[in-house]
Amino acid sequence: MMANNIVMGRSSSSSNGLFKSDTIGQRMISLIANLCFALFVIGVVVFTILAATYQPEDPFLQPSKSITAYLTSTSNATFTEDASVVRTGEDFIPKVQEVQVQQVETKPISIAEVKEEEVKASSENSICDTKTIDCSDHEVGTAMMKFALEKFQDIKYYGFGKPVQGSNESTCDMSWRFKPKVGRSDVLYKDYRRFSLQITDPKSCNYTVVGVGDWHSGKKARKRKHKKPAGFVPERLKPLTEMPAVGEVVNDSVPVVKSEGAFSKGKYLMYSRGGDYCKPMSQYLWSFLCALGEARYLNRTFVMELDVCLSGSNNPGYPNEEGKDFRFYFDFEHLKGSASVIDQAQFWMDWDKWQKQDGLNLNMVNDFKITPVQLKEDQSTLIWRKFEAAEPDNYWYRVCEGEMENVIQRPWDLIWKSRRLMEIVSAISTRMNWDFDSVHVVRGDKATNKDLWPNLDQDTSPDALLRKLRYRIDENRDVYIATNEMDTRFFEPLRSTYKLHFLDDFSDLWAENSEWYNETLALNNGKPVEFDGYMRIEVDTEVFFRGKRQIDTFGDLTKDCKDGAGTCSS
Repeated sequence: MMANNIVMGRSSSSSNGLFKSDTIGQRMISLIANLCFALFVIGVVVFTILAATYQPEDPFLQPSKSITAYLTSTSNATFTEDASVVRTGEDFIPKVQEVQVQQVETKPISIAEVKEEEVKASSENSICDTKTIDCSDHEVGTAMMKFALEKFQDIKYYGFGKPVQGSNESTCDMSWRFKPKVGRSDVLYKDYRRFSLQITDPKSCNYTVVGVGDWHSGKKARKRKHKKPAGFVPERLKPLTEMPAVGEVVNDSVPVVKSEGAFSKGKYLMYSRGGDYCKPMSQYLWSFLCALGEARYLNRTFVMELDVCLSGSNNPGYPNEEGKDFRFYFDFEHLKGSASVIDQAQFWMDWDKWQKQDGLNLNMVNDFKITPVQLKEDQSTLIWRKFEAAEPDNYWYRVCEGEMENVIQRPWDLIWKSRRLMEIVSAISTRMNWDFDSVHVVRGDKATNKDLWPNLDQDTSPDALLRKLRYRIDENRDVYIATNEMDTRFFEPLRSTYKLHFLDDFSDLWAENSEWYNETLALNNGKPVEFDGYMRIEVDTEVFFRGKRQIDTFGDLTKDCKDGAGTCSS
């Protein structure tokens, strides 16, 4: 009995211990499960709140790093109006091209290379004519290259064109491609100048450059050579010879379909004028790129309207202005060379000629909710999207919203700024020898609005500017001030310390008989083109970006937020 009791006691004690450990285990499992479920519920709640309240930032209002990140992302749908100058494709060079440029930028043309050319030239037998300079002579070219390299030392050279005869027997014109040594250098530039030469030693045929003209003075050397590059271009730099350069002759003529057969075999996409017309340039471009993206997705030629309405918000002091030309603001030569586009007026002429006899058909789409995916297999000659609903359903960019933002990618690489405007930027920078600092001073209405910008007026006063700039910019430096202050005499107190420059100091570059004036006159059927507010802001901004030191208003000169009190991101 005792043995049995002992056994039973042990058994009872053992079973109680097992029961307790089982209970503890079950409670632990239950506790962990409840904890995991609670975390899951909290996560769902947080995600729901974020999804309901999240507002993506406007890409056009962000600093350059943020814009770059945005434009290289896959998001396409968000849009917020902005009246400032928009960024375009050349601001964000594709990574492949960046690598290519970096490989050659490490070693642009040097004095040593030109001296090697000089040795080669001197070994050639030349017969000198002391009265006439033979611009095709190898020694003439090397003398001109050497002079340019020694005189203009704030730029990097990427190729010299073949010298051609200038205005008389002692002058030669020569072009070169370059980038500034310091500062922003997204694109190549081209300058062409007139050199005056003389022969210092008739026996040895030594040439000396005695003078060189101003920016773009050598007009006979401007024309681009589409064949194998002539002149001096080292082998490592030849990949850059086909890259577009600001300063080349612009060919933005309207493309023409070569034949009836070619037109009838084509597939086209057209957008009718919608609510985006006369909206700020940022919205116009956002919507236009949506249309180009759909055309690319559908593998169709985009039928575009060259007529642009400039919003009054982009041209301060003026109402909306119709009748502007796309080519005034953007590089149409680059667009038509990179994508399949045709002018709408030209398209309708061809359509009227061949539509009936060739049986060309049309699919009219009246709702932006009919997606590009639904139109992918459409075999109609022309898909014509109509935008006749009330705002905002008549905005082009609605086509790329929702699920379509992951289908239609905006082709930012197709839209570049007008090369004619960029030539003005190049000319202004060249006149300051690409050796200047820049300050962006925002005043205007913001300086008078104390509620949203309480410190801006005081922070951008002449005395405040002098105090802040003396620690950032050395005395006697050339300083370009990009500003919306209408009266530049406001900045007179700074002249005792700096050599000041403003946009209107260079007004001859767009005045009557300037290159820009004559070329836009021809583009506009003989009617003079106004250098409008958007063009002014664009040129002003681009010159600012080319300063060696760049001082901006918000962040550098004042603690006020760019978009008003309480809107600073950090």
